[in-house]
Amino acid sequence: MLQALEWILLGAASVGAVAVGVSRHRPARVAPWLLLAAAVACLAIGDVFYALDKAGVADTCYLTMFVFVALALLQFTRGGSLLMNRARLIDLLAAACAGLLVVWVFMIGGSGQIGSISAADVIGDLLLCGVAARLMAAAWFNWSAVLLCVGAVGVLAGDITYPMHPAWYTEIGYIVLYLAWGAAALHPSMTRLTTAVPTRPTPWVGRWAALLGISVATPPLVLLIEAVSGTVTDGVVIAVASALTLVLTITRLADSVTMNSHALVRERALREASEALVAAPDEAAVDRAIRAAAEQLLPAYDLTRILFATDDRQLTLEALPSAPPGPRPRSWWLEPSADDTAADGQATLVCPLWLEPLAVARPNGGALVLQGTREALAASRDALEVLAGQAALALDRITLVDAVGRRDSDLYLRAVIRNTADIMLVVDEDQVIRYASPALRELIGKDDIAPFTTLADLVHPDDRSQVRRALREEGDGVLYCALRRSDDTQVLVEATYRDLRGDRLVQGIVVTMRDVTRAHDPLERMPHVEHIDALPAWVNRRSAQHKFRY
Repeated sequence: MLQALEWILLGAASVGAVAVGVSRHRPARVAPWLLLAAAVACLAIGDVFYALDKAGVADTCYLTMFVFVALALLQFTRGGSLLMNRARLIDLLAAACAGLLVVWVFMIGGSGQIGSISAADVIGDLLLCGVAARLMAAAWFNWSAVLLCVGAVGVLAGDITYPMHPAWYTEIGYIVLYLAWGAAALHPSMTRLTTAVPTRPTPWVGRWAALLGISVATPPLVLLIEAVSGTVTDGVVIAVASALTLVLTITRLADSVTMNSHALVRERALREASEALVAAPDEAAVDRAIRAAAEQLLPAYDLTRILFATDDRQLTLEALPSAPPGPRPRSWWLEPSADDTAADGQATLVCPLWLEPLAVARPNGGALVLQGTREALAASRDALEVLAGQAALALDRITLVDAVGRRDSDLYLRAVIRNTADIMLVVDEDQVIRYASPALRELIGKDDIAPFTTLADLVHPDDRSQVRRALREEGDGVLYCALRRSDDTQVLVEATYRDLRGDRLVQGIVVTMRDVTRAHDPLERMPHVEHIDALPAWVNRRSAQHKFRY
């Protein structure tokens, strides 16, 4: 009775540790850990019945335990998990099942015992150790994977040593299983075992396909040999081995078909996106093409939000952090904050719209931000990175075409009005003078205008505020201001401006100036204005001096 109580405590502690680990660390996939907890519970129940001398019920619990373990390992190695591609593992497991069937039928015989050792338990333990070792190799330096492998080795050692010499020290292997699997769930590295990663297609290799074919053909061949030689004595074992190899083969084919269908969807979505991006004339068309491609790559129920920002300032308004330090990555994950109440399994992927050779043409950056289930985003991460690169290339092309168009427009304007006396300027959205006719330099008495000079820099300090305010507002208009010459004198001009910032070829404000300084009285020769405040400040001062004679 005390021994039964011991197994109850160990089983409850291990199952409780798995539950606490799942609740605390919140892995991307909960199912494999719950199946592992169910396997531990079945093992504990079997040990309790074995301690109470009910071997039949205990054997049933042990077999059920292997079923739950197999389902858990199937979830751990599912497509998109840490193992990335379980094709080779399935091939090896099918070959192991076929090989162990041959050993069972032709070496162990109908007794199912190797001396006093249960051959079925040893075969199951060997398969369990093989899968755990493969998982540990895929998750190198992962303590949870190492502890899972240690637990599998412990149960194998217990199934071998305990039947040969039943004692308390030969039960240590089972105790190691309980403790190791509970600790594996409690360690923070358990989340990495179910972290979604992009799947990688495995090239077809003839020897692996031949190995899988031989594994599937082995059970019928063994059955044929027994039938020809006499009575079939291992029909149940042959049927179980045949079912296992068949399930593994179907799983292998299903994985191949799924990966092929996903590859076709990605290829079609990227091809259609490339066609749309090549023909996109502006940023709005690029936005529509990117959203359509993202909706094809990710199912609607897996995609929560798409943010296509062509400027890093837009990302700042969305309160998204910048890229992690170090070499600029092609994409990165945004870790949820501690007070984030989003559903489990949700994540945010950021793909920057940045290409190294063309950064000078479009230095504002930007990013494609997608929110959805982490598993779906990870499975399509490579395709989303390619999509972001294509979008960046399309935006750079549009930017360069617009820049060339503006340059050609400025060159045409310079060639047409080179010898005219009219003063014309093209001002960018940030009020920097992009082009100025030669007449402006003659008017202010300067040989050249410094780069990045704004129109407000050329006017009198009293008029700068109204110039900035007028050019900042939308629409056309007329303003009066005084330009400062190089000899500190002032020139009164009438500036007519047209807002062409929405024009693709201009993307700026066209200002035409007329010199009205030579008027005898500035107010007599000035066109009528509704408000006298629209006149330059120095004109208002001269008018007041003339009126009140001071």
